[in-house]
Amino acid sequence: MLKKTIIAMAMCLLSAKIASAQVAVIAHKDVPVDTIKRSDLLNLYTLDIKSWNNGTSVIVFDLKEKSDEKEMFYEYLGKTTSRMKLIWMKKLLSGEGNKPEALANDDEMLKKVASTPGAIGFVPQNKLKQDVKMLLVINKEE
Repeated sequence: MLKKTIIAMAMCLLSAKIASAQVAVIAHKDVPVDTIKRSDLLNLYTLDIKSWNNGTSVIVFDLKEKSDEKEMFYEYLGKTTSRMKLIWMKKLLSGEGNKPEALANDDEMLKKVASTPGAIGFVPQNKLKQDVKMLLVINKEE
C-alpha cells in the first residue's frame, strides 16, 4: 500500500514538472491567426514582420528577468537571449524598430497581451488564461 502511494505521489510530481516545462505562445484575441510556425515566430521576434496579415501592427513583448520559460522560448527560436538583444539593438540603431517592451513577470505579460491589439508574448502553459489566444505550445524536448 505504501509503495503504491509513493508511486502515485511521484507520478503527480512528475506530471506537474512536465506541465511547467511547456511554454505557451500567446497573442491578443483579435490577432488574425490561430497557430504560428517557428519561422514566423522568429520573424516576429526579430522584428522582421511588423504587421499581421490584417494590417494590425505587431506588438512584441518579452520578459525582463531570466527564467526557464524565457530560455526555452528563445532556444526554440534558435537564439540566445543575448543574441536577441543584439538583433534588437541593431534594429533600434538602424531605425528599423524598437526592442520589445520587457515585462516584469508572467502576470503582467498576460495582462499586456490581453489588452494590447496585435500583441504577442509567451508564458508558462500552466499560467494560461482565457483572455488571450494560444498560438503554440513549446515543449522542453523541442
